[in-house]
Amino acid sequence: MKWLISLAPLALALACAPVAALAQTPASADTPGRTSSGVQYVQPKDWTATTQGPAILFAAPEGDLRIAVVDIGAAADGKDAAARAWAGYRPDGAPTPRLATPLPPADGWDERVSLAYEVSPTERAARSAMVLRKGAGWTVLIVDGSAGTAAKRSAALSVAQQGLRPADFQRESFAGKAAHRLTPERIQALRDFVEQSARALDVPGVGLALIDNGKVVWQGGVGVRALGSSQPVDEHTKFMIASNTKSLTTLLLSVLADEGKLDWDQRVVDIYPAFRLGDDATTQSVLVRHLLCACTGLPRKDFSFILADPGAPASDTFRGLAGTQPTSKFGELFQYNNLMASAAGYIGGALLYPKMEVGAAYDRAMEEKIFKPLRMRDSTFDYSKGMAGNWAAPHAVDVDGRMTLLSNDFNYAPYPHRPAGAAFSTTADMARYVQLELSKGLTPEGKRMVSEANLLERRK
Repeated sequence: MKWLISLAPLALALACAPVAALAQTPASADTPGRTSSGVQYVQPKDWTATTQGPAILFAAPEGDLRIAVVDIGAAADGKDAAARAWAGYRPDGAPTPRLATPLPPADGWDERVSLAYEVSPTERAARSAMVLRKGAGWTVLIVDGSAGTAAKRSAALSVAQQGLRPADFQRESFAGKAAHRLTPERIQALRDFVEQSARALDVPGVGLALIDNGKVVWQGGVGVRALGSSQPVDEHTKFMIASNTKSLTTLLLSVLADEGKLDWDQRVVDIYPAFRLGDDATTQSVLVRHLLCACTGLPRKDFSFILADPGAPASDTFRGLAGTQPTSKFGELFQYNNLMASAAGYIGGALLYPKMEVGAAYDRAMEEKIFKPLRMRDSTFDYSKGMAGNWAAPHAVDVDGRMTLLSNDFNYAPYPHRPAGAAFSTTADMARYVQLELSKGLTPEGKRMVSEANLLERRK
């Protein structure tokens, strides 16, 4: 799902507002509650709740970002509901709508509309609304405040967004239920579902594997590798797997922990002295496990590689980290950070092959310690190999809303930081990796590749 906002894509993620004890003290934990009409919410930890007329307000700790939840009741349509919500939240005037995007029903809501508003670039503001309808009743979620704080507080905004549900909505749970075996009929039903969904969403091709009781019972694909092509997607079609690369990188650290080359609780500077962050105290506090936790206080900083010069070296990961100051206290917030995940991989490679350039060392480490033992024969970080033969080209929706074939040029951007998201792999290879995770460290052939303890340690 994509949330449309004016400046910060994360801001509308907050469009899931809360209501709480309505006392002007920060919540000590994520706190569920209900609005006067019964709409369910979760007030994020450390945010305060107050009321202002018909609106329930949630304020970020910085004080410059608010979420307003307004129960409207009956309204002519989503546009009318939004206008009335702004009138209640900010009587001095509503902002000018820039774009209204209908979204499919979800999470118990019968209708959803995302609204983006005009914002001057000099404001650096996040201003948006999500209009939700259940039956005849409308609920509007307004986001108003600092774009920078919205980015910093993205995890809390996700908590709020995911917690907003209609009064009678109950999330489905499979706890305590016996799983159905994947019979030939169920396998066909799942294949049909994926094929129909891909067609409905204009997705050219999909790789798919089904695993039952630890065994691959079917793998293959639907659709084609590129629009205009008749070449089908199959289980050996290579895709760029983006941030799924991170789980393979962290698996490398688990293997190295088994080999005694690192310990989860030792300081990073003790095994890689060149490691530096923009803050000395944080640098000295980072343990190996913190490379993966997104808890060091460092912001996301993705533009550092999106706008990087072509051919930038792997060492740019460490240069970028050394110039990055924390925006929160150590352990205070979850802030997704690609550069830290990239550093984890490069440090792992350097421990194995200290005389090699860090990028080459990582590539070799992944080949020798992960891809070969798991028999992931088509997985690679080599773009020339990844884009040769049986591979799926990238596509995107153009300005007219049509699915369009793209070049792969933009996807070279993460290569200098490839442990965080630049591997090529296939459905067949990734199914073998998933089998390792499900068996807690065994290859599909039953050979122990990594200890259960160190495999699970990286999930904490």
